[in-house]
Amino acid sequence: MMIRNYVFDLGMVLFRYDTAYMTRLYVADEQDRKLLEDVVFDRKYWDLLDRGEISDETLKAKVRTRLPGRLHAAADRIYDHWIENLIPIEGMEALIRKIKQTGAGVYLLSNISEGFAKTYKTVPQINEVLSLFDGFVFSGTVHLAKPDLAIFRYLLDHYSLEPKTTLFIDDNEKNNLAAKKIGLQTYLFNGDVRSLSSYIKLG
Repeated sequence: MMIRNYVFDLGMVLFRYDTAYMTRLYVADEQDRKLLEDVVFDRKYWDLLDRGEISDETLKAKVRTRLPGRLHAAADRIYDHWIENLIPIEGMEALIRKIKQTGAGVYLLSNISEGFAKTYKTVPQINEVLSLFDGFVFSGTVHLAKPDLAIFRYLLDHYSLEPKTTLFIDDNEKNNLAAKKIGLQTYLFNGDVRSLSSYIKLG
């Protein structure tokens, strides 16, 4: 079956989401870094953020309650700048441009905050890649998150995509299994852009 549309995840597929790196940029002390990384990027907050159930400011307030006062400013800096500290996966932009040249559609389906959706265009290295896309579903905006089947149905319905001719690319096997349940083709991305390119026969 010919693939007519490609759906990409964002974190660890288009951009490297490295919490240790994001923390290290602002904090020198190793012990402080570890504490800040564990608290600022705690999934119990980020899962709520991804579903649009809390705001950026609420997350920062919750983080502060678990940190000594001397680290509050550092925690805020780390969180306030995480979007601009995402690192593009080498070779992915070029691959997306090749896909676009074939006439196929390119879409984004990401568990990510509403804050990201509102601000990513101000970050050049992110906007350069995402400007190539034909459509977006940000979990925080629609208040749904992978692997909930509802977010995949939302994507398909919103952009009138046919599941069997759409390839979903994610680094999380749970998300891929969910996508398969509603008929999407899937690819488990492991960081190797060349392998992905070979899989979709673009060289």
